[in-house]
Amino acid sequence: MARRWLVTGCSTGLGRALVERLAQAGERVVATARRPETLADLAERHPDTVLALPLDVCDPVSCAAAVAAAAERFGGIDVLVNNAGYGQCGAVEEVSDGELEAQFATNVYGPWRLARLVLPLWRAQGGGHAVFVSSIAGAVPFPGLAAYTASKFALEGLAESLAQESAHLGVKVTIVQPGGFSTPYGTSAALPRQRVEAYEPVAGPMIAGLRGMQGNPALNPPELFAEAVHRLAGLAEPPLRLPVGEDAAQFLTMALSARTKEFEDVTAARLHVSAAA
Repeated sequence: MARRWLVTGCSTGLGRALVERLAQAGERVVATARRPETLADLAERHPDTVLALPLDVCDPVSCAAAVAAAAERFGGIDVLVNNAGYGQCGAVEEVSDGELEAQFATNVYGPWRLARLVLPLWRAQGGGHAVFVSSIAGAVPFPGLAAYTASKFALEGLAESLAQESAHLGVKVTIVQPGGFSTPYGTSAALPRQRVEAYEPVAGPMIAGLRGMQGNPALNPPELFAEAVHRLAGLAEPPLRLPVGEDAAQFLTMALSARTKEFEDVTAARLHVSAAA
């Protein structure tokens, strides 16, 4: 049975690849973007199953309209994929209040808003699946990406809280953690208006690496992400977290191991001090 999807951030990259995959599989999709004309070809090729709509996740009216249109067109929503987002480059000292607020407005407040709008539908229909597209940066901090990293850590906290709050309602939650993908993400990442030369040795190489992501054959293809999310939605018991890409698994394993060792070391030290006292 075809599922009913609402996907954000579909104009390029991972979101676009996902809509392509879902359309091929005969799924019913509300594909959204700030510029829906970028999705016109998909809607034209799949007029019965793909609805392209404008959606700015920072605009409450736009979000409510998209959810209402999805419910009207397909009778409900089974899977919400919060994919829209962007990267704000810069070290902590470089990122202004306005740049930080804009980063969180898109990467955290938007997904929170859409989840809040969709939850009443899921309570009425007895369940649904919320997919939050995070990043390895949601567990692995990268120098020069402080705001983006902080927003992804926050997004994962939102998703984990939602999973605990809504499981009894039949709502499933998955945090997708992509590694490096060959998409326009890096070229569209925003630079801070104020640059501090002292951070160039650590932030500079990171920004240069981001700029070289699109078209890089060494990185994961967007189709890998699309296939993973499509399969994820078909699982009776989807995982809370899903790394996508070999590099994602490697980075996350190293981060988990480092945190575990640090925790064990600190805990052991505290127990030793406590015992001595």
